[in-house]
Amino acid sequence: MRILPQATWRTLERAHTDEAHRELDDIIDRRTRGVRHPIDDFLFHYYNLRPGQLARWHPGIGTALEGAEALGEVRFHRVMAGATSFDATAFLASRSHTVSQAGAILKATAAAEPRFGCFGFHEWAMVYRLAQGETRHPYLKLRFPPDELAEIVERVGCRCSHFDAFRFFTPPAKPLNLMQPTRDRQIELDQPGCLHVNMDLYKWAGKLSPAVGASLLLETFKLARDIRIVDMAASAYDLKDWGLEPVRVETPEGRLEYARLQRGFAERAAPLRAQLIDVVDQLTAIGEDSRDVAGHDSGDGAVPGEESLPRRRVEPGAAVGASQA
Repeated sequence: MRILPQATWRTLERAHTDEAHRELDDIIDRRTRGVRHPIDDFLFHYYNLRPGQLARWHPGIGTALEGAEALGEVRFHRVMAGATSFDATAFLASRSHTVSQAGAILKATAAAEPRFGCFGFHEWAMVYRLAQGETRHPYLKLRFPPDELAEIVERVGCRCSHFDAFRFFTPPAKPLNLMQPTRDRQIELDQPGCLHVNMDLYKWAGKLSPAVGASLLLETFKLARDIRIVDMAASAYDLKDWGLEPVRVETPEGRLEYARLQRGFAERAAPLRAQLIDVVDQLTAIGEDSRDVAGHDSGDGAVPGEESLPRRRVEPGAAVGASQA
């Protein structure tokens, strides 16, 4: 356990807060005014975290803070001998299934071969054969009439391997996909070239918080935001009113550009995924130690308070305990 004196962690806290405000102030302002935004709305509606949770600094697993009694009042933290730290035992008693699920998906993805041939047509499949007002974002214009858009999808094809994108395909688009992803096959199919898989690092960082420190959580958010910009730029929507020029994946040149951007995101995601895996490994080791102690004491090997959770249901993003911005 690393112990940081108050002067040291206060400096880290201020730096994080300043960076978070640079990233989030425009988002908070739009949310306050009720202004829709095709990038930011997705990040805070789909991923279920709040700006205030990103802005509040906490060190994560393995670090204790001197003179941080206020953090001790936040869930999954404790104060011992004047130092506040993340309480891994309490976290595991509540979220052991989340830890094992995150570890399985993150490690399988890290070991998978990246693929760069989908060209972002998952977003096109989500509007395939729909009229303008029937799409998931009816306030956004489409770049092509429905019939022309459908012809492009049928000509280029769909190669989506990520279930959480595929499940939003329109019914007539699903048979056009090269594969039929399911939740049960997620560990098998998720791969590090996929934009949505790399955006999901933000999801896993949130679910593993506060074991995941605030700095890593913010880095995964920044990656997810940059990916979502490309995700929507390569879609069938017209986002010029938001200052976003299209990545024209309906053309060979646009598809090459999309694959180049995919590779860049895969490179950025790899070290963040490795850091999340390290957090999972630390939590797993603590859980195994706890089971060894419990098994020695009681003979049943159980972690006090641990529950058997259903395999297919993933709970919403883990709260950091901060107030909403």
